[in-house]
Amino acid sequence: MIVQKNFLGKLKDFGLNTYESKIWTALLSRGQSTAGELSDIANVPRSRSYDVLESLEKKGFIIMKLGKPIKYVAVPPAEVVERVKKRVREDADQHTKLLESLRDSEVLEELNVLFSQGIELTEPADLTGSFKGRPSVYTHLESQIKNAKESVTLMTTTEGLLRKSDALQGAMEKAAKRGVKIRIAAPLTRDTEAVVQELKRFAQVRSTKTSSRFCIVDNKQLTFMLMDDKEVHPTYDVGVWVQSPYFAGSFNQFFEDQWKGMQG
Repeated sequence: MIVQKNFLGKLKDFGLNTYESKIWTALLSRGQSTAGELSDIANVPRSRSYDVLESLEKKGFIIMKLGKPIKYVAVPPAEVVERVKKRVREDADQHTKLLESLRDSEVLEELNVLFSQGIELTEPADLTGSFKGRPSVYTHLESQIKNAKESVTLMTTTEGLLRKSDALQGAMEKAAKRGVKIRIAAPLTRDTEAVVQELKRFAQVRSTKTSSRFCIVDNKQLTFMLMDDKEVHPTYDVGVWVQSPYFAGSFNQFFEDQWKGMQG
């Protein structure tokens, strides 16, 4: 049986490796079959086929039919999807519980001590970093906003406002409830009206003609984008983070001068 490589690659979403994908698709095409037959059809070494079938059975993709010779029966794909979803949820719940248990553990305390000691030995000028790809930048910004204590100042483009409202709204709203002052500036249009009304529940939002992209947290940390988001693919967008009160303060002064002339 010939199965296209790109189709087999898509089966990784089911949590299958190459051999498992080949054996499973072979069994689907037959309904039921022996290990030897599946090995020949799928072009998988016989020495590996039994291990692969055992793995597929544990994952709920197939059923072993007792008898001589032993045969295997395929589970309907729709049922497999539900089983995979259930397994993913269970794994996620287990990992979440594990991480929650670490929150107040000695392990986390020791890690925090190591981190604090390391920071004390680091020159302020060395506290910088870069992030490639918009998802990485937004993950960093979300973390910064979650840890903000006094203020979050955000300037972005029209398109950036729509994206950030979706990616960062939850973190900003929680920060505002902690008393953090949230200010957002962007070129506002009709397309942003609904988003702005939502953001105004917890933030000050004003319109600007400037298309800068940066975020200042507590006047100590600054993250700014290097490229025009209209000209760069999200995958290649680049953000730079600097922990420097002097540098962040300079950007904040620029923002303050602009903020006074913006329309609310």
